Amino acid sequence: MSAKRIEIYDTTLRDGAQGEGISFSSTGKIKVAKRLDEFGVDYIEGGYAASNPKDMEFFHAIKKEKLKHAKIAAFGSTRRANISCSEDVGTKALLEADTPVCTIFGKSWRLHVHEVLRTTEDENRAMIADTVRHLKKHGKEVIYDAEHFFDGFKDSREHALSTLKAAFDAGAHRLVLCDTNGGSLPSFIAGVTKEVVAMFGDCVGIHTHNDAELGVANSLEAIAAGACHVQGTINGFGERVGNANLCSVIPNIALKMGLTVLQPHSLNQLRDVSLLVNELANQRPSSKQAFVGTSAFAHKAGMHVDGVRKIASSFEHIDPASVGNERRILVSELSGTSNVFLKVIEMGLNLDKNAPEVKEILHELERMEKRGYEFEAAEGSFKLLIQKVLKRHKPFFKLEGFRVIVGKHKHDDTTVSEATVKLIVNGETTLTVGEGDGPVDALNAALRASLVKFYPTIKDVHLVDYNVRILDPQEATAAKTRVLIESTDGHQSWGTVGVSTNLIEASWEALVDSVEYKLFLEESRSAK
Repeated sequence: MSAKRIEIYDTTLRDGAQGEGISFSSTGKIKVAKRLDEFGVDYIEGGYAASNPKDMEFFHAIKKEKLKHAKIAAFGSTRRANISCSEDVGTKALLEADTPVCTIFGKSWRLHVHEVLRTTEDENRAMIADTVRHLKKHGKEVIYDAEHFFDGFKDSREHALSTLKAAFDAGAHRLVLCDTNGGSLPSFIAGVTKEVVAMFGDCVGIHTHNDAELGVANSLEAIAAGACHVQGTINGFGERVGNANLCSVIPNIALKMGLTVLQPHSLNQLRDVSLLVNELANQRPSSKQAFVGTSAFAHKAGMHVDGVRKIASSFEHIDPASVGNERRILVSELSGTSNVFLKVIEMGLNLDKNAPEVKEILHELERMEKRGYEFEAAEGSFKLLIQKVLKRHKPFFKLEGFRVIVGKHKHDDTTVSEATVKLIVNGETTLTVGEGDGPVDALNAALRASLVKFYPTIKDVHLVDYNVRILDPQEATAAKTRVLIESTDGHQSWGTVGVSTNLIEASWEALVDSVEYKLFLEESRSAK
């Protein structure tokens, strides 16, 4: 007997786009929809039909794409009070969107009926039923989102349930219970959902927000109570603090609850989907995000690392690969030889765990961290450190000197930064000038310009993050500074670190490691 299947309804492009700082271009929306379809979600809510031209443009554009599985849904409200569906602007927009599915929201809470809609409870029920029937008459699959359902249930169980009955009797395909304010507790969600399922059967869905940090928990409780349909967003984007995060909801359903979700063998695409949506929304991925974050399977304490090396399940609740992620071993002053040993293995070096070289690397790590270095986010620098301790590091260039000038010609002029870098590369001296928005940007430009002639792949490297931390602020302007830089070549990313009492020198050190690590990677690939 096959496990119960849970429908996934993605509202990243509508509810997710309502989050602060979240915006998708028209092209970006199409890319997200196509990727979600490949991933295997059942419904993709493309936008609010009556909201803006961009959403309507999406509905018309997506019809030209051949989706494999997902149904596109247009979102809207019930008709307005005291007006027919045929005259209602919002209902007309839903039909104009020409999607196979229409999702409408209606009022479950008497507070909204009386104070927001300024109408009667009877008219509110009629608005729900009329809109469902009208859309059904036009051949639409109708999903009814019962807005503020749990708050409405607390206020008046009878009224909240009567609004569901209005939608159900009119032919709604799904009745979705919405915790719109995101303040309900899991036990309450579970109890109410169980009661609704007992009344209406296997057509109940759940839509939660994360205001109390319970969006995922509430979704899972509703599913355990009998809901067959769950709504949410990739990466938890959405109003206020966001919606239930599908990047956590989906793997929990599949791996913890043992229910069928998505398409077979697609769960391992989860991290890639998360990264794509972040990229198209111009958001930096959260390293701490469950399942898909870079820290989700990162191990730092020596005992943890040793345990994972022996048996992965000792400190990992799932196989990282099942969601498209990977294990990371961190190195710091808390590390033991196991951490260092696994890094050595990652680099393809043939050393025994108890070899004196491993202990030497650990001692050098401890010495560097006492000076202010930190390698947790600077794996590139740490792998170069290993090479240097083992005396296997070959410098790709030698610095003869650099100079940075920051100038402002007039009071209202923009500040100009210029850097001159003198290097020796393969026995040849180069002198290059670079300009940038600031001194570090100018140094980076000059360094790359000096090297690209000798190492063309350097042109693919660019900085994605630059972080400065003052290590001993009591020293004021003489304080030691740590600079962390994250770089990428478009295929992989790496972090590097520099420490100095001079900000420019610390930045230069991190920049040099960034470039040398890229060249080290290229050299390692060529040697294979």
